[in-house]
Amino acid sequence: MKRLAILISGRGSNMAALIESARAGEIDAAIGIVISNRPEAAGLKIAAAAGVATAIVDHRSFADRGEFERSLIAAIDGAAPDLIVLAGFMRILSPAFVARYTGRLLNIHPSLLPAYPGVDTHRRALADGVRIHGCTVHFVTADVDCGPIVAQGAVAVADGDDEATLAARVLAVEHRLLVRAVRLFCADRLTIAGARVRIRGETAEPGVLEAPSDKATNSAPP
Repeated sequence: MKRLAILISGRGSNMAALIESARAGEIDAAIGIVISNRPEAAGLKIAAAAGVATAIVDHRSFADRGEFERSLIAAIDGAAPDLIVLAGFMRILSPAFVARYTGRLLNIHPSLLPAYPGVDTHRRALADGVRIHGCTVHFVTADVDCGPIVAQGAVAVADGDDEATLAARVLAVEHRLLVRAVRLFCADRLTIAGARVRIRGETAEPGVLEAPSDKATNSAPP
């Protein structure tokens, strides 16, 4: 059984999905610790209520990023995790930090990378008029919101969407996708091959996702 450390900065809904899945036996993992860089993060209470150990490493308490990351490393390594999951952790990590955990540091990002790295992804997608948006789970590298992609989930963008409605639909996909990616890691089915992730035993045939679809528009194909 693998041990996980989960890093959060806010409400922790992706963290909660992982805790639920581990408790239900859907992933072969034990969550050793949840760490937040913000003491007010709502996810800390959720984790504590589930009986998961928590720790706070407040980035505002340190003179520089180096000091912050040394304390963060101490908190992580104290739990001896096999995998560290960034589940809404809103801090940029240094190349040295990332290198320390190469191949066992996963991030969930609310866009179909490499489109829309960084913040305000839903607003930017709507402004660009895209028809398909979504989320990505990837291994973390020194470049922000880059790294080999494990899984992606897509949603169609509706004409009436605003940031809130689009974000809500993407978040529901995030919960499922992150659990799936962690399950694959814990089953030792992921191999990083250059810029790509190979999934052992993957048999799904490539498909096509279209938006709007004929079903959605109730129209027959030409």
